[in-house]
Amino acid sequence: MPQHASRFEIGLLYLAGVVQGLALVTFPAASAIFASPSGFALSSTRYGAMFIPQVVMAICAAAFGARFARRYSLRGVLLLGLCGDLLSMALLATSPLLMGTSTAFVLLCIATGALGLGFGATVMALNTLVEGFFAERADSAVLVLNALLGVGTALAPVLVALFTGLGIWWGLPLLMTLLVAVLLGGTLRAPLRLSYDAATPAGSLPGRFWIYAAAVLLYGLVETLSGNWGTLYLSTQRGVSVQDASFALTAFWVMVTLGRILIAFIDRLIPARWIYVALPVLLAVAFQVVARASGAAAGIVAFGVAGLACSAFLPFSISFGGAEFPRQAAMMSGALIAFYQAGYGIAAFGVGPLRQLAGFAYSTVFSVGSLAALALAIVALLVTRRAPAPPPAR
Repeated sequence: MPQHASRFEIGLLYLAGVVQGLALVTFPAASAIFASPSGFALSSTRYGAMFIPQVVMAICAAAFGARFARRYSLRGVLLLGLCGDLLSMALLATSPLLMGTSTAFVLLCIATGALGLGFGATVMALNTLVEGFFAERADSAVLVLNALLGVGTALAPVLVALFTGLGIWWGLPLLMTLLVAVLLGGTLRAPLRLSYDAATPAGSLPGRFWIYAAAVLLYGLVETLSGNWGTLYLSTQRGVSVQDASFALTAFWVMVTLGRILIAFIDRLIPARWIYVALPVLLAVAFQVVARASGAAAGIVAFGVAGLACSAFLPFSISFGGAEFPRQAAMMSGALIAFYQAGYGIAAFGVGPLRQLAGFAYSTVFSVGSLAALALAIVALLVTRRAPAPPPAR
């Protein structure tokens, strides 16, 4: 460990990764509450529209994070992100007080917007700081950080199901508010300084960036189909209980996390390019299985396979881009996160109009999602034509 990074600082960054993962999936994990007639009674279109502020703010935070860091430091970016998370979770925890009123939806939109700011700023700062603190083994350190983010995303549906079973679904955002407050206090104590300026401008983006951008945009779309709509699909169309639907979402995020760890080992035996192209093909198959899942067990297995297929695609996209254009790695990373969020927004909002205007069932949406996954495989082939393989995790 470099001398300028204390154990407290490293532990703080990794803990922030877990908490950010929890915060990111808290809203989708509570989707049944938002759509339930006894809850917020949101239509599928309104539920999807609720995520538009999140996407807009996340894109802005990712796009302008480097500029903000040049003025206020990466620690300032992290503090900004944690403040956004704190506001988001606090608003969500108090939202039951407005349940049944016309202002509840407005409050939820403000909360998702704050979460978008939190996610965009926090993830940008965490990745840059961890990479800088472990410059000699940055690939392993960033892999650990992304795995811990995955742990948080996997825990959120379980905790929502637990608190819902206790009749206090808002207990999770309340707990999250306390956790983020603790992180803020710790961040105020930690210097979090790198030995170099990680936010120095690196010129304009290369032409091939747009191939990478198309890849992560499509990936954001197909990942969000499972992450945001899986619970509603199983609970409303297939009649699966809310708890079992939450377990299916948990299976998705658990396999995203385990898949990243597994692929970190097998990419020493199998070229990363092959894995990169194979994952969206597997996802196309998984979506067909999801569209035909008729019960809790089938749904859990199907979404688990979808999670495995999603696992390493985004980290590989960022690694390929950084390896191909090392002098513009930081700028590319931020821009790719912004396009990933754009894909997230298309799926988070677009499914609602497809259902209400075109009459698509959730199962049909997932079946059509296979076409997006196959398009992603084609773009992945274009990426791997020139992209050097990232170094294996050590």
